Amino acid sequence: MFFLYGASRAATPHPRRAMAPQPKPAPRPLAPEEYLEQERASEFRSEYVAGEIFAMSGASPAHNTIALNVAAELRAQLRGRRCSVFISDMRVKTFKRAYRYPDVVALCGEPRFDDSQRDTLLNPSLIVEVLSESTEKVDRGEKFSEYRRLESLREFVLVSQHRPQVERYERRDDLWVLSDFTELEQRVELPSIGCTLTLGDIYERVEFAAVSAGDTGEEMEAVPSPS
Repeated sequence: MFFLYGASRAATPHPRRAMAPQPKPAPRPLAPEEYLEQERASEFRSEYVAGEIFAMSGASPAHNTIALNVAAELRAQLRGRRCSVFISDMRVKTFKRAYRYPDVVALCGEPRFDDSQRDTLLNPSLIVEVLSESTEKVDRGEKFSEYRRLESLREFVLVSQHRPQVERYERRDDLWVLSDFTELEQRVELPSIGCTLTLGDIYERVEFAAVSAGDTGEEMEAVPSPS
């Protein structure tokens, strides 16, 4: 009810003010234990860094072929020895708040795991990553920085899937020494596990087809060879 003094008149309704949209609260960082619980129940793999989860995309046929070639050749050479080779489903804890899935992991001696589930490795000697356009920057930067924190790691290997090229980083005291290989006949020594790979082994059943790159010349694209 309105009480008006003086002449009677209709009350003018007060215009409604539009409420400013409220900012959504930032998602709460996920604890490592929560990540592991979710990851173990998930059908799809995700990596974890400092509270954030990063979904992993599918790999190309050439990527998978190269990773399998490396793992199979290492497994054959390590047969009968107290050594282990794991492919991309083995999670590696790189530091307190980071979990990664390298393409290939190997070590000699007793593997150490994060807990009784035995699905998170703590002490790799060798890590191999197959490079792709979507992951190369992270593999060379963030991941290598994390992997170097692992006291057990002696060698880190990057394999191109677009051309014959393998880069091996070997730990020597506080330095990481790079060796570069580009010929299929070259041998890549892996002293951390006592193995040797030729680039021919690594790129078996992968063909490099020349694709036009406009005015920049030709580039190579890797495709699995037919069975």
